[in-house]
Amino acid sequence: MSNISKGPRLWKRPAEPGRQALWVVKDKGKRISTGCAAKPSEAHPPEAAEQFLANYIAAKYAPERKLKDVDRILLADVLLIYHTDRRDQFEEKLQQRRFDASIGRLNEYLGNYKLSEMSQALTDGYVKHRGGPGGARRDLENLRAAINHHAKQNLHRAVVTVSLPPKGQARDRWLERSEAARLLWAAWRHREEQTIHRGKNKGIKIKTGKHTLRHLARFVLIGLYTGTRAAAIAAASPKREEGRAYVDLRAGIYYRLARGKRATTKRQPPAPLPDRLLAHMRRWVDKKIITTCFVEWNGKPIKSVKNAFARAVEVAGLDLTDGNVTAHTLRHTAATWLMQRGVDPWEAAGYLGMSVKVLIETYGHHHPNHMRGAADAITRKGRTPSVLVLRSADRSRTG
Repeated sequence: MSNISKGPRLWKRPAEPGRQALWVVKDKGKRISTGCAAKPSEAHPPEAAEQFLANYIAAKYAPERKLKDVDRILLADVLLIYHTDRRDQFEEKLQQRRFDASIGRLNEYLGNYKLSEMSQALTDGYVKHRGGPGGARRDLENLRAAINHHAKQNLHRAVVTVSLPPKGQARDRWLERSEAARLLWAAWRHREEQTIHRGKNKGIKIKTGKHTLRHLARFVLIGLYTGTRAAAIAAASPKREEGRAYVDLRAGIYYRLARGKRATTKRQPPAPLPDRLLAHMRRWVDKKIITTCFVEWNGKPIKSVKNAFARAVEVAGLDLTDGNVTAHTLRHTAATWLMQRGVDPWEAAGYLGMSVKVLIETYGHHHPNHMRGAADAITRKGRTPSVLVLRSADRSRTG
């Protein structure tokens, strides 16, 4: 694979005597400055650097959009057309960054191959390159979508398939009610620790009066009681504003799809709020605990709870239990609790914003009636159906 060009990409040029670290675009031996300084601890390029790269690629290279034979079409062209047409449909910055990274990885490994060279061996090589099927499958799904998009644009006519590695085992980690209580208490009671740097107590850690995870307690409550995805919880607001998910505290309805945003396959239907959660949310507003959104840090809406959630999990001791606990675990937990309480699957699926099929396949075994009829029937005494067993008299007549 050494002969395959990596294409234009961002690279953090390390600091040297007399000049600071900088994000640059590397392209076939050339280094073009983005003008964005790189912080020592910065693992990912800033948005301005990513936009510079996008503009650089667009200005330098725009693939020709005309019908060609598959042995004349580079996969780099297919990926770039898909990236250009698809990227703006992602409204979250995080989604755009993940999409950019996925297309970039595909282009780096496959860009110089022709569309006609798409094969099982090529995808197997990519899986090995990515270190396993878990990281490769989503990228290859994007490749498949890019090729299908290219065909729908009437830019090629041949049928080209992309072989995907098998799906990984679905995560089924959910929280017991005692675990959920521990997580909530950890978030509510946790105080910031600071290290003394001077004097006889140098090196000793002391707890301050700052409760740095209380915003996460609100996030956890909303997640447990509604099963809403993390992005919609972060956008939840008592105000009708563009880009916010509106919570009608008077009617008790949570409109999870942010105003002005298009509905996607990640369903976010309106849902009634449980009385207990509604009481909490009204109190947060009345006491001016929050202003713009229900989950705020230092008076501003949060963008992510990844670090705070990981810290709360550690404080609660849930990192020592089986299974990784993340913010999405709250959605698994809500679905599991609903099934355990015997809620009708159709109603539970509508409340959570998922299909009945997904709910039953993933969480149905928690329902008290799951296969109960079969389990009861197999030990029940009863008359053997006559259609299955011939009586001795009948056998003698037919024999």
